[in-house]
Amino acid sequence: MPRRLITPPPVRWTDFIIPSTLQLGPLLELLLEPMAKSANLADLHLGLQEALVNAVRHGNGNDPNKCLRIRRILSPRWIIWQIQDEGLGVPLDRRCADLPASPEACCGRGFFLIHHCFDDVRWSGRGNRLQLACQRRR
Repeated sequence: MPRRLITPPPVRWTDFIIPSTLQLGPLLELLLEPMAKSANLADLHLGLQEALVNAVRHGNGNDPNKCLRIRRILSPRWIIWQIQDEGLGVPLDRRCADLPASPEACCGRGFFLIHHCFDDVRWSGRGNRLQLACQRRR
């Protein structure tokens, strides 16, 4: 008897290229649409917003002539967001998941939040692309 091949559900992605702006409300809703009924939606919203704000402010220097490139990838087990700015990238020693030691520290809390909102956080070698992933709970 011939064996039936079972093909896994496809991996789908959507690319978004937007001007560098801090008016992120509609974009966040669109990016989070597949997770609208997720119990951790508030955490994902917070982490994704922090990543996008960092890309606009620090990566693109608030320059509206620069763009953000965002890819949302949906697989059966994961949802992944890749956020890329046009900046020089975050230096390796600044990609920290720890809360800054001093409450007066001028930076570092955003990366702490990002790391605690997602199941997996990865950087490109150059440091100007951040990949955030969340396991899809069944």
